[in-house]
This record gives sequence, C-alpha cells and structure tokens, in this order.
Amino acid sequence: MSVNGTSKFGAEFAKRLRRRRPQPGDVWHLDEVFVRINGTLHYLWRAVDQKGVELDILVQGRRNAAAAKRFFKRLLRGLRYKPRRLITDGLRSYGAAQRVIIPDVRHRTSRYLTDIFDKRLFPSRANFRVARVTAWAKISGYRDASPPRAL
Repeated sequence: MSVNGTSKFGAEFAKRLRRRRPQPGDVWHLDEVFVRINGTLHYLWRAVDQKGVELDILVQGRRNAAAAKRFFKRLLRGLRYKPRRLITDGLRSYGAAQRVIIPDVRHRTSRYLTDIFDKRLFPSRANFRVARVTAWAKISGYRDASPPRAL
C-alpha cells in the first residue's frame, strides 16, 4: 500500500480493528516501569486484564496522582464499561486517581498480585540477555559480535 493509500484508508482500518478487538476482562492489573529515553528517566504505565491482554500503555515523565489520572482517563476512553476490580502494586498515585475517576471500582494493592507482568509479559532477565546477544549476533552477521550495552 502506498503512502497515499495509508493516509486515505488508515483511519478507517484502525477504527475497524478497534471494533473487532475482544472485550477486556473485568479485573485489570496496572503497573509502571522505569525506562530511559535519550538518557532521561520516564515511566511506562501498563495495564492488562486477567487474561494477559494488554489494554493500554503510556509513557510519561512523572509518577504522581495527576499522571495516574491521565492514564486512567486514557484507559477508560472509548469503553462502555468499567472494570470490576483494579490490582496495583501499592503506588499511592493509583489510589488517589481511582477514588476520583472510578470510585465504585474495588481497588486491591499488593506487590505480589501484579506478578502477571513479570511472568507473562516479560521473560526472565537471564533469558532477555541471551536473546539480546543472539539477536545482536544475527544482525551483525557473525557469531563473535560484542553484545550491546546493558539497559
């Protein structure tokens, strides 16, 4: 498809894809991760349902109640229903935002209940490093390639 075709049909195609997306579950897990972008520390906010389906991600420069409210509003935009339960890692910003945006939703906090992110979404650190080294060797075309620096 050409650039003109993408600009002409892209919005309609995205709209149809969103319509076909399965309805997320009623238990949502929320978590944030520190990431560096061009040497600056940012926060990657993530939300998945109980099946591990990613609902939304958002990169922000802050990790306060206003940032959590922004993430909740973005997460609920376009949905006709709210979750039955939110599970977070105990960051107080989530509680402040939840009390304002969706006060009727039950909020559970536990750093162990958000293990869904560690187990399903990301491989173990050791496997991640091995995969990076292997990918680097394949990209560079020879086996003795030096791996990229750690993140």
